[in-house]
Amino acid sequence: MKVLFVGDIIGRPGRTALRAHLHKLIDRYKLDLVIVNGENSAGGFGINEKSATELFDMGVHVITSGNHIWDKKEAVPYLDKEDRVLRPFNYPAGTPGRGSLLYPVGGRTVAVLNLQGRIFMPYIDCPFRAADREIERLSKETNIIIVDVHAEATSEKIALGHYLDGRVSALIGTHTHVQTADEKILPKGTAYITDVGMTGPENSTIGVKNEQVLERFLYQIPTRFEVAKGPTVLCAVVVDINDDSGRATAIQRLQLTNP
Repeated sequence: MKVLFVGDIIGRPGRTALRAHLHKLIDRYKLDLVIVNGENSAGGFGINEKSATELFDMGVHVITSGNHIWDKKEAVPYLDKEDRVLRPFNYPAGTPGRGSLLYPVGGRTVAVLNLQGRIFMPYIDCPFRAADREIERLSKETNIIIVDVHAEATSEKIALGHYLDGRVSALIGTHTHVQTADEKILPKGTAYITDVGMTGPENSTIGVKNEQVLERFLYQIPTRFEVAKGPTVLCAVVVDINDDSGRATAIQRLQLTNP
Protein backbone atom coordinates (compact mmCIF):
# COMPACT_ATOMS: atom_id res chain seq x y z
CA MET A 1 0.00 0.00 0.00
CA LYS A 2 1.15 3.51 -0.85
CA VAL A 3 -0.07 6.43 1.27
CA LEU A 4 0.41 10.13 0.58
CA PHE A 5 0.30 12.41 3.61
CA VAL A 6 0.19 16.12 2.74
CA GLY A 7 1.21 18.78 5.28
CA ASP A 8 -1.05 21.52 6.66
CA ILE A 9 -3.14 23.09 3.89
CA ILE A 10 -2.97 26.88 4.30
CA GLY A 11 -6.06 28.60 2.87
CA ARG A 12 -6.65 29.16 -0.82
CA PRO A 13 -2.92 29.00 -1.75
CA GLY A 14 -2.66 25.60 -0.10
CA ARG A 15 -5.77 24.29 -1.84
CA THR A 16 -4.45 25.62 -5.15
CA ALA A 17 -1.09 23.93 -4.65
CA LEU A 18 -2.76 20.63 -3.83
CA ARG A 19 -4.97 20.86 -6.91
CA ALA A 20 -1.91 21.53 -9.09
CA HIS A 21 -0.01 18.47 -7.92
CA LEU A 22 -2.33 15.83 -6.48
CA HIS A 23 -3.44 13.91 -9.55
CA LYS A 24 0.12 13.85 -10.91
CA LEU A 25 1.28 12.39 -7.61
CA ILE A 26 -1.51 9.81 -7.61
CA ASP A 27 -0.48 8.66 -11.09
CA ARG A 28 3.26 8.77 -10.43
CA TYR A 29 3.26 6.86 -7.15
CA LYS A 30 0.15 4.70 -7.76
CA LEU A 31 -1.28 5.95 -4.49
CA ASP A 32 -3.93 4.00 -2.60
CA LEU A 33 -4.78 6.58 0.07
CA VAL A 34 -4.44 10.37 0.37
CA ILE A 35 -4.49 12.04 3.80
CA VAL A 36 -4.09 15.78 4.36
CA ASN A 37 -3.99 17.93 7.46
CA GLY A 38 -6.69 20.49 6.71
CA GLU A 39 -7.08 22.41 9.96
CA ASN A 40 -6.14 25.71 8.24
CA SER A 41 -7.74 25.09 4.87
CA ALA A 42 -10.49 27.72 5.29
CA GLY A 43 -8.98 31.19 4.99
CA GLY A 44 -5.76 30.03 6.61
CA PHE A 45 -7.32 29.50 10.05
CA GLY A 46 -9.70 26.61 10.72
CA ILE A 47 -11.81 24.43 8.45
CA ASN A 48 -15.39 24.49 7.22
CA GLU A 49 -17.62 22.34 5.06
CA LYS A 50 -16.77 24.29 1.90
CA SER A 51 -13.00 23.90 2.21
CA ALA A 52 -13.28 20.24 3.26
CA THR A 53 -15.60 19.43 0.35
CA GLU A 54 -13.13 21.05 -2.05
CA LEU A 55 -10.35 18.83 -0.70
CA PHE A 56 -12.48 15.70 -0.97
CA ASP A 57 -13.45 16.62 -4.53
CA MET A 58 -9.74 16.79 -5.46
CA GLY A 59 -9.25 13.17 -4.39
CA VAL A 60 -8.42 13.43 -0.68
CA HIS A 61 -9.74 10.51 1.36
CA VAL A 62 -9.19 11.63 4.98
CA ILE A 63 -8.61 15.04 6.59
CA THR A 64 -6.79 15.32 9.92
CA SER A 65 -6.42 18.45 12.04
CA GLY A 66 -5.13 19.91 15.30
CA ASN A 67 -5.67 22.81 17.67
CA HIS A 68 -7.04 25.11 14.93
CA ILE A 69 -9.94 22.76 14.17
CA TRP A 70 -12.17 24.99 16.34
CA ASP A 71 -11.27 28.33 14.70
CA LYS A 72 -14.40 28.34 12.53
CA LYS A 73 -17.59 27.96 14.57
CA GLU A 74 -19.31 26.13 11.70
CA ALA A 75 -16.75 23.33 12.06
CA VAL A 76 -18.41 22.04 15.23
CA PRO A 77 -21.66 20.76 13.68
CA TYR A 78 -19.76 19.68 10.55
CA LEU A 79 -17.47 17.40 12.55
CA ASP A 80 -20.46 15.52 13.89
CA LYS A 81 -21.79 14.74 10.41
CA GLU A 82 -18.58 14.12 8.43
CA ASP A 83 -16.65 11.08 9.63
CA ARG A 84 -13.74 11.67 7.25
CA VAL A 85 -12.69 14.87 9.05
CA LEU A 86 -10.86 14.09 12.28
CA ARG A 87 -10.07 16.22 15.32
CA PRO A 88 -7.40 15.10 17.80
CA PHE A 89 -8.51 11.92 19.55
CA ASN A 90 -7.19 12.96 22.96
CA TYR A 91 -9.61 15.84 23.49
CA PRO A 92 -11.79 15.08 26.53
CA ALA A 93 -14.76 12.72 26.21
CA GLY A 94 -17.83 14.51 24.91
CA THR A 95 -15.92 16.82 22.54
CA PRO A 96 -17.67 17.09 19.13
CA GLY A 97 -16.37 14.97 16.30
CA ARG A 98 -14.14 11.92 16.31
CA GLY A 99 -10.42 11.29 16.48
CA SER A 100 -10.01 8.12 14.44
CA LEU A 101 -11.64 6.15 11.67
CA LEU A 102 -11.41 2.91 9.73
CA TYR A 103 -11.27 3.57 6.00
CA PRO A 104 -11.81 0.90 3.30
CA VAL A 105 -9.12 0.83 0.61
CA GLY A 106 -9.41 -1.71 -2.20
CA GLY A 107 -10.63 -4.58 -0.07
CA ARG A 108 -8.37 -3.66 2.83
CA THR A 109 -8.95 -1.44 5.84
CA VAL A 110 -6.71 1.40 6.99
CA ALA A 111 -7.02 3.11 10.37
CA VAL A 112 -6.21 6.80 10.75
CA LEU A 113 -5.63 8.22 14.23
CA ASN A 114 -5.24 11.93 15.03
CA LEU A 115 -3.37 12.94 18.20
CA GLN A 116 -2.32 16.29 19.68
CA GLY A 117 0.69 17.02 21.84
CA ARG A 118 0.63 18.94 25.12
CA ILE A 119 3.97 20.79 25.30
CA PHE A 120 3.35 24.49 24.41
CA MET A 121 -0.16 23.44 23.35
CA PRO A 122 -3.61 23.35 25.03
CA TYR A 123 -3.24 20.86 27.86
CA ILE A 124 -5.64 18.08 26.92
CA ASP A 125 -5.58 14.34 27.68
CA CYS A 126 -2.28 12.45 27.46
CA PRO A 127 -1.56 11.48 23.82
CA PHE A 128 0.54 8.51 24.90
CA ARG A 129 -2.18 6.91 27.06
CA ALA A 130 -4.91 7.85 24.59
CA ALA A 131 -2.92 6.21 21.80
CA ASP A 132 -2.54 3.04 23.87
CA ARG A 133 -6.30 2.69 24.23
CA GLU A 134 -7.26 3.50 20.68
CA ILE A 135 -4.50 1.53 18.95
CA GLU A 136 -5.53 -1.55 20.94
CA ARG A 137 -9.05 -1.14 19.55
CA LEU A 138 -8.01 -0.30 15.97
CA SER A 139 -5.49 -3.14 15.76
CA LYS A 140 -8.32 -5.64 16.14
CA GLU A 141 -9.66 -4.38 12.80
CA THR A 142 -6.45 -3.75 10.80
CA ASN A 143 -2.67 -3.87 11.02
CA ILE A 144 -2.28 -0.69 8.92
CA ILE A 145 -2.53 2.36 11.20
CA ILE A 146 -1.51 5.90 10.21
CA VAL A 147 -1.05 8.49 12.98
CA ASP A 148 -0.99 12.28 12.65
CA VAL A 149 0.59 13.75 15.78
CA HIS A 150 -0.06 17.50 15.86
CA ALA A 151 2.50 18.90 18.27
CA GLU A 152 4.93 21.76 18.82
CA ALA A 153 7.86 20.09 20.58
CA THR A 154 10.12 17.86 18.52
CA SER A 155 11.02 15.90 21.65
CA GLU A 156 7.38 14.98 22.25
CA LYS A 157 6.93 13.79 18.67
CA ILE A 158 10.15 11.78 18.68
CA ALA A 159 9.27 10.18 22.01
CA LEU A 160 5.80 9.27 20.74
CA GLY A 161 7.36 7.80 17.59
CA HIS A 162 9.53 5.46 19.65
CA TYR A 163 6.65 4.70 22.02
CA LEU A 164 4.45 3.57 19.13
CA ASP A 165 7.20 2.00 17.00
CA GLY A 166 6.02 -1.39 15.74
CA ARG A 167 2.42 -0.71 16.77
CA VAL A 168 1.56 1.69 13.94
CA SER A 169 2.57 1.81 10.29
CA ALA A 170 3.46 5.50 10.21
CA LEU A 171 3.63 8.45 12.58
CA ILE A 172 3.59 11.78 10.75
CA GLY A 173 4.21 15.02 12.65
CA THR A 174 2.32 18.22 11.86
CA HIS A 175 1.76 21.72 13.33
CA THR A 176 5.01 23.72 12.92
CA HIS A 177 4.55 24.16 9.13
CA VAL A 178 8.30 23.58 8.70
CA GLN A 179 9.33 20.36 7.00
CA THR A 180 12.04 18.41 8.82
CA ALA A 181 14.67 16.26 7.11
CA ASP A 182 14.53 13.31 9.50
CA GLU A 183 12.25 10.88 7.67
CA LYS A 184 13.15 7.31 8.57
CA ILE A 185 11.90 3.82 9.31
CA LEU A 186 12.17 3.25 13.06
CA PRO A 187 13.71 -0.04 14.31
CA LYS A 188 10.40 -1.92 14.62
CA GLY A 189 8.97 -0.82 11.27
CA THR A 190 7.16 2.49 11.80
CA ALA A 191 7.69 5.25 9.22
CA TYR A 192 8.43 8.53 10.98
CA ILE A 193 8.97 12.24 10.28
CA THR A 194 8.95 14.96 12.94
CA ASP A 195 7.07 17.42 10.74
CA VAL A 196 5.80 16.92 7.21
CA GLY A 197 5.63 20.70 6.64
CA MET A 198 2.93 22.90 5.12
CA THR A 199 1.22 23.31 1.78
CA GLY A 200 0.71 26.97 1.00
CA PRO A 201 2.55 30.22 0.20
CA GLU A 202 6.28 29.67 0.02
CA ASN A 203 7.41 33.28 0.59
CA SER A 204 5.79 33.62 3.99
CA THR A 205 6.28 33.02 7.68
CA ILE A 206 4.60 29.64 8.13
CA GLY A 207 1.89 30.74 5.69
CA VAL A 208 1.29 34.28 6.99
CA LYS A 209 2.33 37.59 5.39
CA ASN A 210 5.89 38.32 6.54
CA GLU A 211 5.26 41.97 7.38
CA GLN A 212 2.43 41.09 9.76
CA VAL A 213 4.50 38.53 11.64
CA LEU A 214 7.44 40.95 11.83
CA GLU A 215 5.16 43.61 13.30
CA ARG A 216 4.09 41.17 16.02
CA PHE A 217 7.69 40.29 16.86
CA LEU A 218 9.00 43.86 16.72
CA TYR A 219 6.28 45.62 18.69
CA GLN A 220 4.64 42.82 20.71
CA ILE A 221 1.13 44.09 19.98
CA PRO A 222 -1.83 42.14 18.57
CA THR A 223 -1.65 42.00 14.79
CA ARG A 224 -4.15 40.60 12.34
CA PHE A 225 -2.67 37.69 10.41
CA GLU A 226 -3.53 37.06 6.76
CA VAL A 227 -2.48 34.29 4.40
CA ALA A 228 0.40 35.33 2.15
CA LYS A 229 0.21 35.27 -1.64
CA GLY A 230 2.62 34.28 -4.39
CA PRO A 231 4.40 31.03 -5.30
CA THR A 232 3.35 27.95 -3.36
CA VAL A 233 4.99 24.86 -1.96
CA LEU A 234 3.49 21.43 -1.32
CA CYS A 235 5.14 19.41 1.44
CA ALA A 236 4.28 15.74 1.84
CA VAL A 237 5.57 12.23 2.37
CA VAL A 238 4.86 9.02 0.49
CA VAL A 239 4.86 5.95 2.72
CA ASP A 240 5.10 2.37 1.43
CA ILE A 241 3.47 -0.18 3.74
CA ASN A 242 3.57 -3.97 3.59
CA ASP A 243 -0.07 -5.12 3.47
CA ASP A 244 0.61 -8.35 5.36
CA SER A 245 2.74 -7.08 8.23
CA GLY A 246 1.51 -3.48 8.41
CA ARG A 247 5.12 -2.34 8.67
CA ALA A 248 6.47 0.50 6.57
CA THR A 249 9.14 -0.34 4.01
CA ALA A 250 9.95 3.19 2.78
CA ILE A 251 9.20 6.86 3.39
CA GLN A 252 9.96 9.56 0.83
CA ARG A 253 9.85 13.27 1.60
CA LEU A 254 8.43 15.60 -1.07
CA GLN A 255 8.65 19.36 -1.51
CA LEU A 256 7.08 20.64 -4.73
CA THR A 257 6.95 24.30 -5.73
CA ASN A 258 4.53 26.03 -8.09
CA PRO A 259 4.92 29.57 -9.49
